[in-house]
Amino acid sequence: MSIATQDRALIKACQAGLPLVPEPYAQIADQLDMAQVDVMNRLEALLGQGVIRRVGIAPNHYKLGMAANGMTVWDIDDAEAEELGALVGAMEDVTHCYLRPRKRPVWPYNLFAMLHGSTRDEVEEKRQHILQLLGPAVRAHDVLYSTQILKKTGLRLASKGAT
Repeated sequence: MSIATQDRALIKACQAGLPLVPEPYAQIADQLDMAQVDVMNRLEALLGQGVIRRVGIAPNHYKLGMAANGMTVWDIDDAEAEELGALVGAMEDVTHCYLRPRKRPVWPYNLFAMLHGSTRDEVEEKRQHILQLLGPAVRAHDVLYSTQILKKTGLRLASKGAT
């Protein structure tokens, strides 16, 4: 898929993150000599075409005071996983939730839900709410705490001339 020159410039302007100003799209529009509405329409079109997957925030949870960041992992019956995963993903305390295939015998978990808190006790309390919601569908569960921030970047375009 070929990306139009204007769209390539727009992606490059956004790839390091939107400016932290009251009107970030207006600032990008000024930078690219475009109208703000055109910036927003082009981003929406790129989303619709699948060129970009989403426009979202990637907060540094540690800087926000959330020193305990735990990926909860759950082994639940595949027949119930999609329905229960949607319920877990809708919970206020869950920042992202997804299903993945198990890798037995080493990894029995198929449902993943990220929780954040200022302490591990706070994360554990939130995990108990998920456990209550999932009820008897849970066969096993655990929580994996992060110790550092890993990749926090989105789409990156290749240098000019590369495809």
